[in-house]
Amino acid sequence: MSDFKNSYTAPATADMSVDAGLRSFMLGVYNKVAIGLLVSAVLAFITGSYPPVRDLMYQVTADGRLAGLTLLGMIVAFSPLVILLGSNFVMKNPTSGGASALYWLIVALIGASMGTVVLMYTGASVVQTFLITSAAFGALSLFGYTTKKDLTGLGSFLIMGVIGLIIASVVNIFLQNSMMQLIISVVGVLIFAGLTAYDTQRLKMTYYALGGNQNAMGVATSYGALSLYINFINMFQFLLAIFGGRR
Repeated sequence: MSDFKNSYTAPATADMSVDAGLRSFMLGVYNKVAIGLLVSAVLAFITGSYPPVRDLMYQVTADGRLAGLTLLGMIVAFSPLVILLGSNFVMKNPTSGGASALYWLIVALIGASMGTVVLMYTGASVVQTFLITSAAFGALSLFGYTTKKDLTGLGSFLIMGVIGLIIASVVNIFLQNSMMQLIISVVGVLIFAGLTAYDTQRLKMTYYALGGNQNAMGVATSYGALSLYINFINMFQFLLAIFGGRR
C-alpha cells in the first residue's frame, strides 16, 4: 500500500478529460466500489436481521434493538483497522491478486459489522441517507477528477483530521456526550467528503505515474477502490448519526 501512496505526483502533467485509458481505469475502480457496497449491504442485512447470525454478533433487546456487541462482534468490528495497519508492514510489494484479496476481506468485515445499522435505524432513514451519500460522493469524486487545483495540501490536512477524529471518538466512548457526538459526526462528514475528492485526484495521477504497468495498475485499482469505499462508508455512517431515524 505504501508503494501506491508514494506514487502520487502533482496534478499538472496531463489533460485528464481526453484519456480513454484513464476513464477505463477509473471505471474499474468505481465498479469495484459499487460491488463492494452491494456486498456490504447484503452482509449487513444478514448480520442485523437473521437471528442465528445476529445473536452471535450482537446483544439485542426483547424488541429487537441493539444493546451491545458480543466478543465475536467486537472482533469483527475492529478487525478491518488491525488488518489495514498490518498490511502496511506485511504487503511491501503487493501483487494485484493480494491487493484484491485485501479489498474483499475488508469489505466483508465492514459489511458484517454494519448489522448495527439495521438494528439501530429505520429502514426508510437508511435508504434515504444512502441515496444522499451516493449523490454527495458522486459530486465530490467528479470534482476531484476534473479540478485543476492541486489537492495534496488539503489531503495532508484531512489525514491529520482523521487522526483527531479517532481520538475524539475514543474519548467520547467514555464521556457519552451527545453534543460532542454531533460535532464529531459533522466534522467527520466534512473530512471524508474532502478525502473523497482528494483520493479521486490522487488515483487520477497515480494512473499516469504507473506508465501502463499491469500489476501496478491492478494494485492501484484495489487500493483506490478501498480508499473510496472507506470514504463512502464513513460519510454514510456520520450522516446517519446526524439525520437517521432511530428505532
